[in-house]
Amino acid sequence: MDSKSMMELTKELDAEFDNLVNNCMTSGAIDLNLYQEYDVKRGLRDSAGKGVLTGLTEISDVVGFQVVDGVKEPADGKLYYQGYDVKQLVGSDPQKRFAFEEATYLLLFGRLPNETEFKVFREILASLQELSGPFVRDVIMKAPSENLMNGLMKSVLTLYSYDSCPDDISVANVLRQSLQLIAKLPLIAVYSYHAYRHFTFAESLVIKQPKNEYCTAENILYMLRPNGKFTPLEARVLDAALVLHAEHGGGNNSTFTNHVVTSSGTDTYSAVAASIASLKGPRHGGANLKVQQMFDDLRANCTDTTDDDQVRGYLSKVLNREAFDKSGLIYGMGHAVYTLSDPREVVLKSLAEKLAEEKGLRQDFELYDRVETISADLLQKNRHVLKPVCANVDFYSGFVYTMLGIPREMFTPLFAISRIAGWSAHRLEELVNRGKIIRPAYKYVGHHRRFTERSKRK
Repeated sequence: MDSKSMMELTKELDAEFDNLVNNCMTSGAIDLNLYQEYDVKRGLRDSAGKGVLTGLTEISDVVGFQVVDGVKEPADGKLYYQGYDVKQLVGSDPQKRFAFEEATYLLLFGRLPNETEFKVFREILASLQELSGPFVRDVIMKAPSENLMNGLMKSVLTLYSYDSCPDDISVANVLRQSLQLIAKLPLIAVYSYHAYRHFTFAESLVIKQPKNEYCTAENILYMLRPNGKFTPLEARVLDAALVLHAEHGGGNNSTFTNHVVTSSGTDTYSAVAASIASLKGPRHGGANLKVQQMFDDLRANCTDTTDDDQVRGYLSKVLNREAFDKSGLIYGMGHAVYTLSDPREVVLKSLAEKLAEEKGLRQDFELYDRVETISADLLQKNRHVLKPVCANVDFYSGFVYTMLGIPREMFTPLFAISRIAGWSAHRLEELVNRGKIIRPAYKYVGHHRRFTERSKRK
């Protein structure tokens, strides 16, 4: 076949594929009024936006309002891990280390460790974190992906082949697997980043072994940076960020995914890979990256970012789908549960301010604060929302990571590195309680039709 005929064939196939796309769009479209007619809780949320109750948990409590005389009223948000306020777990000591490891112990075992228990727990994690040379060479280094979350999924699924009893879902075995994944995921993420930059942009490839005496946050900074150096405040801020992202109730998308997949009786690696796949989505774990991109666009379109009127004008255009990605969303603003404040954002904002002072980036911090204030006002007025609108944890997390010199490719993997603590706790809780397979119902709204032989179809 000559090249002309091949081009004609390609055009013909492209046209046929377009027809298939149109058929898919037509076939898949459901009348949205039917959701109301059948009282379907779309997205497992009721008409007021409240999550449908699908399970019970003791792992964490997300509180966004208070009840006064039987009436729900806005309140400053609270987040509890196994009954403890997350703000206390992060702590106020600027020299505090291993807050993430302590929070992980708490999430998994339901109580805070004493000094001896914590020392043993740290030693266990340190003994499990190393990755073998063949695994790094044959799995991480081969075909690295631009989106590191895919690399994380690939590596986690491949670890199944390195496990002598991967399908054993006894609590003892799943706990062993969970601790291994918690210990190894920081290395997988950092090594995946270095492999991607090396093979895509010909950057130097330096793979460092973690240090046993370092906490997770310190090891991430050490392995990421060419010189391996960091300040105590930098490590402290990242450690706190890991704590704040470690858990957020059983109903968030990636944790609920873990519950659903775990309830089928599948292996740990598949359950964690499914959670990573969920977290990859820009509606979930990728939101902080969208915040950073939005601020890039704001700076490009405002000649003076200290001018409230200019910033307000830009944000109004964002809401009117005239600026940035035309979605009408001010990323990092609003939350499904929190009303007056997101406790994670409150802590992270305070740490961001301290880090900005150390980095000489006070003006950048003030811009974030300005956008937060103006956005809350605009959303309240323009969207006629029934509850106050606060910034969520994603608003400042990307800014913090940027000040720490963490590349944007690592933003969502960092979320996974911390949230795997919560995923593991919820998987174990699902197994301990021997829950039924999670199987919600879908209402059929199509039509039954008579079958016709292919030769007789028009």
